[in-house]
Amino acid sequence: MAKIKEIFASIQGEGPFVGYKQLFIRFCKCNLNCKYCDTDFFATDAKEYSPQEISEIIKEMGEKCHSVSLTGGEPLLYKDFIKEFAPESPLPIYLETNGTLYCELEEVIDYITFVSADIKLPSATGMKPLWTEHDRFFEIAAKKDLFAKAVFDSHITPKEIESICNLCSKYNIELILQPMMNGVTPVIESDFMEKVLDSCLEIYPKVRLIPQVHKFINVI
Repeated sequence: MAKIKEIFASIQGEGPFVGYKQLFIRFCKCNLNCKYCDTDFFATDAKEYSPQEISEIIKEMGEKCHSVSLTGGEPLLYKDFIKEFAPESPLPIYLETNGTLYCELEEVIDYITFVSADIKLPSATGMKPLWTEHDRFFEIAAKKDLFAKAVFDSHITPKEIESICNLCSKYNIELILQPMMNGVTPVIESDFMEKVLDSCLEIYPKVRLIPQVHKFINVI
């Protein structure tokens, strides 16, 4: 059984898959505590599901969906649960993860098609650097369709810019810069966003800036 906060079909609003309709399964709990997190993944009002129930829900609700987004919280905290239902999923599995639990990823990677992995910048999260964890995670995730996402604000440093670009270059994956938001409003000015993008492009060409589009179009 797994505690799941919500299950719903909606439009993906982040990264290169923006605009696709997905079936979202939001797991409770996270192993990190990012100061900018705006997602309610706590167990309050959560419901427990069996892998068999999730399989049936995917069949019933996923008919028009591109893929099943496992999100949270951190879905890899439920690796054993994922291993039970994912092999039977009629839709590709899209994993949204903080990109740190590489041991857990190793156990489920064969069942995942797409990986959306965060790079947690200390300047944005208020936490210690996680470069080693991300590197080991990407080494495994790069076997699949992987991209990286980095949330940033005005405190991003040149060293962080260099580090995220070098990490993505190492695995030849796309880097999505995501400006931090306050509701539907970015916390930084557009000229600073472009400056950060240009700084990244001086180091690595496969970089795009994509805000949280679902907030602009008012979908979950």
